[in-house]
Amino acid sequence: MFFNWLFLKHYAKKQRLARPVNRTSGHVHVRGTEPAAPDASGIIGPSAPCPDDSVMTTATLLAQAQAHASTGQHDALLATCQRILDDTHSQDVNALLDVAALLLGSGHVSPAQACLQQAIRLAPQDYRAHVNLANLYREIGEHRASRQLYQQLVHVLPDHPLIRRNALVSLEYDPDASPAVRRTMAQLWGEWAQARVGGRQPRPPAPALNGRPLRVGYVSADFCQHTVGLLVQDVLRAHNPARVSVFAYSAGGVSDWVSRNIAACSQWRDVAALDDAALAAQVRADGIDVLVDLSGHTAGSRLTAFALRPAPVQASWLGYFATTGLSDIDALLLDDWHAPPEVAAQCIEPVWRLPRGKFCYQPAPWAPATVAPPPCLIQGHITFGCFNNTSKLNPAVLALWARLLHAIPHARLLLKWRTLIDAGLRQRVANTFAEHGIDPARVSCRGASFHADLLHEYADIDIALDPFPFTGGLTSCEALWMGVPVLTWPGATPVSRQTWALLAAIGLPELAARDEHDYLRIAQQLASQPEHLNTLRHSLRARMQASPLMDPAGFARQLEDAWLALYGRVAG
Repeated sequence: MFFNWLFLKHYAKKQRLARPVNRTSGHVHVRGTEPAAPDASGIIGPSAPCPDDSVMTTATLLAQAQAHASTGQHDALLATCQRILDDTHSQDVNALLDVAALLLGSGHVSPAQACLQQAIRLAPQDYRAHVNLANLYREIGEHRASRQLYQQLVHVLPDHPLIRRNALVSLEYDPDASPAVRRTMAQLWGEWAQARVGGRQPRPPAPALNGRPLRVGYVSADFCQHTVGLLVQDVLRAHNPARVSVFAYSAGGVSDWVSRNIAACSQWRDVAALDDAALAAQVRADGIDVLVDLSGHTAGSRLTAFALRPAPVQASWLGYFATTGLSDIDALLLDDWHAPPEVAAQCIEPVWRLPRGKFCYQPAPWAPATVAPPPCLIQGHITFGCFNNTSKLNPAVLALWARLLHAIPHARLLLKWRTLIDAGLRQRVANTFAEHGIDPARVSCRGASFHADLLHEYADIDIALDPFPFTGGLTSCEALWMGVPVLTWPGATPVSRQTWALLAAIGLPELAARDEHDYLRIAQQLASQPEHLNTLRHSLRARMQASPLMDPAGFARQLEDAWLALYGRVAG
């Protein structure tokens, strides 16, 4: 079985779902060793000899490599990928794409890039490699290159849904993409989606409830051990069945403990194999009153089905971080922290403000029961840290963090993400800090680990640094739960205000900076007060537990209020 470009995101998702995850962007964290170095061919580094090469088929080797990736056996993964590319397979475009998908999904961006570039040399008009290369550029923070590639791809393949979706998601990470550009591109997507179904479709009738519960359908590819699944499961469980009948339309095809939890509190529909027309027909057959998109333009999105207008009320909530661009969406659920008036103006959809906030958080069952003391009390120096996606670590972010390390000469910085297992990317990070005059020895990079282990690693940092303009979501929740204060800089887009919304909800707005100078000031002030850090660290869980952020029942009530009010506007 080949894991080609059309399934790259789903493949990576299936890999991460074998392990607990903690990222808003939904990447895996698995334990592994350092990658082998690239050899002279630039494809894959030296591999250990394996027996019975002659009898191993490509499909068998791919299955082996997938198994190694899912269990974090990185040396074995690299060795198996090398075997696939040995001999004639190094000239086989499909094999190169399959191997690149495996490597990229496991964080080995340098050999994955070499595979994709080799595939482009062999078949420059085969756009599969170009798509995956654009995704890879985003993963390593090369947003200009990613944007340029996607612009070319959209021009060549204007009707390809995956390419158009990925191009929009990539803009949210791109620090050079203005709010106006993001809105315009989203609006163009919405117009394209409506044109594909013959124009804007009429709203179906909205019969009066007459005492019956509202039928609410939630649509997502991530009803599983993924950021969205983890955040939504307790809310769906807390819905009052007298007010709302819950339907869950699962577009991901993954079954795990989270999906079973959601299935147990909903009328479950597996729609992964349905096309848009069939999905819309199922929604109509179920008599859904309010249909809620939880994916936006992320992997596995079924947002194009919303252009068919299968429900009287359609809304977007939780799983996306910007306007969808689709005018068939009647409400985008945000809050005052995410969407002040100037930010709400960027949205095609009307913004519906949730008074208790957009997020509801519950810690993973395997989260440590206690909070560790701040490491500065033991080590004698402050350790800043960031466990966010490397896609968010643009040059401006690293430059500001370098200024912070200049201001506090003995401080350290710990970065952690799955792609930092890659030696080439770690060297790029080291070189960047060296160019800013920072000794690379002060910056530690860690690759992937199991989620339970990752949560324990928060004991190694004193203060978490939020990137910008794409800030943390679940990452910030977990840092706070583990007692680590998060310093953020909210900007002019909803995605830049996620951590600010969390901090405001738990009564810590003073950790949000007004500008880069304020960012440095707050960080230095916190770093100079180790005893205050200790007190704050051990108070964060109580703050969170006492806030609306950790009240699933209260959150479910506000959602129900929103759905009923929206339906009431159109019901006759």
